[in-house]
Amino acid sequence: MKTTSFFNLRLWTFVLILLLSTSRVTKANDPLPPELSADPVKLENPMSVQYLKKNLRKSSPRLILTPAIEKNLKKKLKSDPVVQNMYRAIQLNAQDIQTKPLLKRELEGRRLLATSREMLYRMNVLGMVYRMEKDQKILNRINDELIAVCNFQDWNPSHYLDVAEMAMAVAIAVDWAGEGLPESTVEKAKEALIDKGIMPSYNESGNVGWIAGTNNWNQVCNGGMIAASVAIAEKDPELASKTISRALDGIPHALEEYGPDGVYPEGSTYWGYGTSFSVLTSSMLESAFDTDFGIAEYPAFKESADFRLLSNAPSDWYYNFADCGDQRSENGDLTLAWFAAKTGNKIYFEKERFLQDPEEMGELARHAGAGLVWLSQFEGKEEKSLPSSWMGKGDNPLVFFRGGEANDRQYYFGGKGGRATISHGNMDAGSFIFELDGVRWVIDPGNQEYHELEKTGFNLWGNCQDCERWTLLTKNNYGHSTITVNDALHVNDGFAPIVDFKEGGQAEATIDMTAVFGNNIKSVSRRFVKENEYSILIEDHFELNDATQNITWQLMTTADVEIVEGGAILKQDGKQMKLENLSHPELNLSIISLDPPPLKLDRTIENLKRIEIRMPAYLFDDNEEGTLRVRLSSEK
Repeated sequence: MKTTSFFNLRLWTFVLILLLSTSRVTKANDPLPPELSADPVKLENPMSVQYLKKNLRKSSPRLILTPAIEKNLKKKLKSDPVVQNMYRAIQLNAQDIQTKPLLKRELEGRRLLATSREMLYRMNVLGMVYRMEKDQKILNRINDELIAVCNFQDWNPSHYLDVAEMAMAVAIAVDWAGEGLPESTVEKAKEALIDKGIMPSYNESGNVGWIAGTNNWNQVCNGGMIAASVAIAEKDPELASKTISRALDGIPHALEEYGPDGVYPEGSTYWGYGTSFSVLTSSMLESAFDTDFGIAEYPAFKESADFRLLSNAPSDWYYNFADCGDQRSENGDLTLAWFAAKTGNKIYFEKERFLQDPEEMGELARHAGAGLVWLSQFEGKEEKSLPSSWMGKGDNPLVFFRGGEANDRQYYFGGKGGRATISHGNMDAGSFIFELDGVRWVIDPGNQEYHELEKTGFNLWGNCQDCERWTLLTKNNYGHSTITVNDALHVNDGFAPIVDFKEGGQAEATIDMTAVFGNNIKSVSRRFVKENEYSILIEDHFELNDATQNITWQLMTTADVEIVEGGAILKQDGKQMKLENLSHPELNLSIISLDPPPLKLDRTIENLKRIEIRMPAYLFDDNEEGTLRVRLSSEK
């Protein structure tokens, strides 16, 4: 009886813990901390030597291309203007590649990544032209490129992205051109894929944390290993099946980061990087095994295409939070073309950009060959429009407000919560950007070049509370349009969820920022309201404690600023924006010039400045709470 009772007690305790955990999962926008998180949704994983031998397509091409896919592509080349135009751009790129010297093993700092990426670009472009034209001159160049990189002493496994991109490049070259290459080259390439590509990933003391990691490294590196495994499957089926199986187990740890709504926590340009390799992987598995084992249908993965589009502002800048780049390419988005092909949604198919003059496209994306395949697979079925207000949850929750259907004023607002310790994260919880009339009035300082920082010995990647990363204006809260309390850094692991969201013409969202201030204040909430088609209201509510000394409201801008009674006038590109302190018009604004920036290593942004409203704690009298309301508007 005692044993049974004890067992029942443990069982009910487990059930209670499970129920409590589940209830926390369903609370608004508050993802579980890692120690309580459930395992991610798994991909199908039947992979074994037997499965591989039975189900792997027997002949090449089988990476992205198959005979049927290639037949359809050639058909589209005769009839589809988009495919024709993009192929012409690929041909021009192929001509340019042949004027360049062969690649050498030259590191930039700790990375061979630029070389690996160039090789992936070259093999996509040259490989596609070879598939379509069977030109011996192109084949000879592919052969020379392969021999050159396979003769490298290694592919720099200390930085495994370098290995992964190189492995994918070599695998695609072998798959697309192997039938015409000398047997000695094919054998050399397969040996390199094993010795320089796959085997270093089984060095447990090496740089292999990406296998089940949660960021873009997982997507890129597992994708590269799958490509290499398919290419060497006949040579070493045991290694190939083991590596593909490992990847299918590891990939969900990165894919779950898209949940629950499609927000990619590392920002739009890293969406472009990580997602491009996930769709390459999906395409390769489908072409090789007739299934991608669940990647394309992974929860929130397809929804992330909306996040990507919403991150494109009318100015052609991104909402460039995290370590995101500033401006998007003028070329069409080939990764989005995969989503277009999968869904039939025309909104993901950037037709006009794909139809621009091939001479003007310049160097294409390094997955251009694969992208041409996805363009050829698109059959438009519908055009689902983007919402004018949208909120995405997850580790880096976001809100977007856009203009109405016409959006004559080019209204665009993006705000965020989150935490600084996510991959490529910054101390930017509560920050926002705002565009109107084609002008970005409120900016995010964006990213800066990694190698330029690293070569000085700067510790860019440590994210502890006192780590060097937070000394940079692009990374700390002093460089973002947010709130600072007691002039202190945000708490690095403090999480700011979006706790309320309302759609519609006057959309609004509220972020609970309390956790990012530690013990410096009792509570802080920030509410964004789209009042109309030409203004945004920022309303901050504070509850003070004994530690609170001062609160600083911050806005980052490159506009010229004129301080006026009750606020300021911002002027840029011949246009004006009014800043009104609605709740405390008696408070003076300060303008802090950040050009030049505070530190030598900081990014220099022309005309950058921080507008501040400083509120000493004594202003709150005995109430110990209060609200600051600021409006940005520009009526015509």
